[in-house]
Amino acid sequence: MSAHGPVAVLIGPPGSGKTTQGRLLAAHWGVGFRDTDADVEEAAGKAVADIFVEDGEPAFRDLEREAVAAALEDHTGVLALGGGAVMDAGTQRALEDYAAAGGVVVFLDVSLAHAAPRVGFNRSRPLLVGNPRARWAELMAARRPTYERLATVQVASDDRRPGEVATQLIQEVEACRSV
Repeated sequence: MSAHGPVAVLIGPPGSGKTTQGRLLAAHWGVGFRDTDADVEEAAGKAVADIFVEDGEPAFRDLEREAVAAALEDHTGVLALGGGAVMDAGTQRALEDYAAAGGVVVFLDVSLAHAAPRVGFNRSRPLLVGNPRARWAELMAARRPTYERLATVQVASDDRRPGEVATQLIQEVEACRSV
């Protein structure tokens, strides 16, 4: 286990359950839960969708990179990253360093069929504008290799209740941390 930093970092696409699982894991271990999208919104003083519209994706990604770096450095609970955060080269290096120091990166995998009802593609998702299902599939195809490469643990959440997924995550993260 790393000397500092999160107990576990959750990565994956929208609808994979990062927030739900992050809260369940944090409660189980009695630690805090942090979501870098919330950190970005707090820093910018506006919603992620508004940052995309008003400032553009590059501005959002800059804020996101800073939020991830800060959280990896000072958060000692469970950390959830936005779905696209892992595509930044600096964030990839930071996650690799975190994992090399004993940290656990969890890839929560989900299929489009199961992500769609969870995400509710009618909500404000700036990268899913147009044909949300097709965009989600494109994003996932582009991101999957990075999610898989960075992951210490990979768990599918399709056809499973949140508690079932959390139980498996707890076992897998604790197994990695005891090594």
